[in-house]
Amino acid sequence: MSQKQLIKAPAGVLEVEALWQQDNPNAQDVDTVALLCHPHPLFQGTMTNKVVTTMYRFARDNGMHVVRFNFRGVGASTGEHDNAVGEITDALTVLQWIADETPARKLWLGGFSFGGYIAARAAEQLLVSPHIWGLEDFELIRLALIAPSVVNNDVSDIMLPTKRTFEIFGDADEVIDPESMHQFAKRLDISVKIIPGAGHFFHGRLGELKDAIAEFSNTLT
Repeated sequence: MSQKQLIKAPAGVLEVEALWQQDNPNAQDVDTVALLCHPHPLFQGTMTNKVVTTMYRFARDNGMHVVRFNFRGVGASTGEHDNAVGEITDALTVLQWIADETPARKLWLGGFSFGGYIAARAAEQLLVSPHIWGLEDFELIRLALIAPSVVNNDVSDIMLPTKRTFEIFGDADEVIDPESMHQFAKRLDISVKIIPGAGHFFHGRLGELKDAIAEFSNTLT
């Protein structure tokens, strides 16, 4: 079962929900943990968002430990929205907490919309300066960017582990310009899946989204 708790963070506390694979007969061999980032806090984004929940269920059903959390100022997390600056620190703070909770060091990192941008920036920190955060032991095995916010956030200088990153979005996205997301993937040479007719929140298409996540997670090298 998942457990909610508050952990210490630079802005006070963060509300975290963790599912440890305790009921898995091979729990002691679980070496992968998924960390998930939710959409924009100022537009009702929370860790229970249905797209985040789709990633959560995928990771859970594939034997990973799973952790999702509320950014500062959301739910029981204290502090105020920090325009995608403090939220990167939030994600890395949760990862530091994960390091103390489990020996699993393979990381499946995912984010939706605003959370996709935060996940990408957190991945960048793991790529270029993990020592600053004390996270050198983690191996990022997948970075899942679901309809990432690449329009309202500056991604011109971002560095990503391209061979382990994938992007999924719908060509009917009404929030983030699909062509901008396509060009982002093309520029960084990351794998991309476009779901025809799907909007930003994947209404009625969550099954297809989960299948696409599974396909990329099992085939990227």
